[in-house]
Amino acid sequence: MFAQRLRQRREALGLHKQDMANKVGVSLTTIQQYEKGQMPKGEFAVRLAEALDCSLDWLLAGKEAVDDGGTGEARLVMVPMVEARLSAGTGSFETGGEVLRHYAFRWDFLHRKGNPSQMVLLRVSGDSMQPQIMHNDVVLIDQGQRDPVPGRIYAVGVEDMVYLKVVNAMPGRLILTSFNPDYAPIEADTGEQLADLVRVIGRAVWVGRELD
Repeated sequence: MFAQRLRQRREALGLHKQDMANKVGVSLTTIQQYEKGQMPKGEFAVRLAEALDCSLDWLLAGKEAVDDGGTGEARLVMVPMVEARLSAGTGSFETGGEVLRHYAFRWDFLHRKGNPSQMVLLRVSGDSMQPQIMHNDVVLIDQGQRDPVPGRIYAVGVEDMVYLKVVNAMPGRLILTSFNPDYAPIEADTGEQLADLVRVIGRAVWVGRELD
């Protein structure tokens, strides 16, 4: 519902209710009423969407934006950037799935890569996948693709660490390999008793880089 989307989006952006009120140009009481279910009207609805950096269709009705003359090809999907930072080096703690913000991708692009509804964005930390994937790159992970295909890149959880590695499977174990030759392969047992400790989170299907 609208109120839930508004509250979750505001919290994901780290905005207090008063900050939101200032951005939209309304009172704190009005924001509180919006988060209780009162629908904004006209210009204020547009201002809310702008302040939350999301589409008006998604905010008001939970619909993906369309701007394609009716063909459906330019439909946009808001993909969440989650808090967990993948490590492309020695690993980093998996901090959970709290959504920080959303980024718009074309639906047809995501659909060619996999299942748009299962995709999240994660930021890479470390240099073990250089030069193909650099420190601070953003990687699109399809959590619906968890069956390892040899030679493909996956986000893999090993105990309480998360790695971005090339995955090759052997009976009873996974071989996790880096592009950077300075990093030795990691061999992870996948027996029944270790099923909760070693898990393929999803396949990396796209990498984005912010230029200085």
